[in-house]
Amino acid sequence: MNIQFSRLSQISLNDIIELNTNGRVLKQMPLADGMNFDEKQCIAWVNAKEKQWQDYGYGPWAFVVDGKFAGWGGLQYEAGDADLALVLHPDYWGLGKQIFEKITQQAFNQMGLQSITILLPSTRVKLQGIYQLGFALDGEAVINSQPFIRYRLYKPSCIEYGSTASR
Repeated sequence: MNIQFSRLSQISLNDIIELNTNGRVLKQMPLADGMNFDEKQCIAWVNAKEKQWQDYGYGPWAFVVDGKFAGWGGLQYEAGDADLALVLHPDYWGLGKQIFEKITQQAFNQMGLQSITILLPSTRVKLQGIYQLGFALDGEAVINSQPFIRYRLYKPSCIEYGSTASR
């Protein structure tokens, strides 16, 4: 299985719209308004995601698996933090951990970040996986009147995060 990171601007708008309006995906995204996500809004959304690369030196990627768009995510600027996003089409939900590992290797090794965060809805009850990945509770946030719990993952003190020497 070949997992590539690409820019969202290189992905078909129809593929992005299909993902960002998928009912199963929207259940995991409290800030999403998939009912109104048309081509015009998709273009604005992609442009805003691409602008993060210009403004902060990082931003969301498109995940391409064996040549097909599987989802988007990566690091997004959020109140001074590089915040992890990972949105996959249901057909690719089993690849989350592999993609997460590629994102964190980029964040800690190539980008030199010392920590990343993840914001989860306060209603989320299944948290064991977040703790198993090394995240720790780090506070709360409110975005567009929606409450979130912030978790933080610090760069391990090993030389290369994600390398076989650190495992």
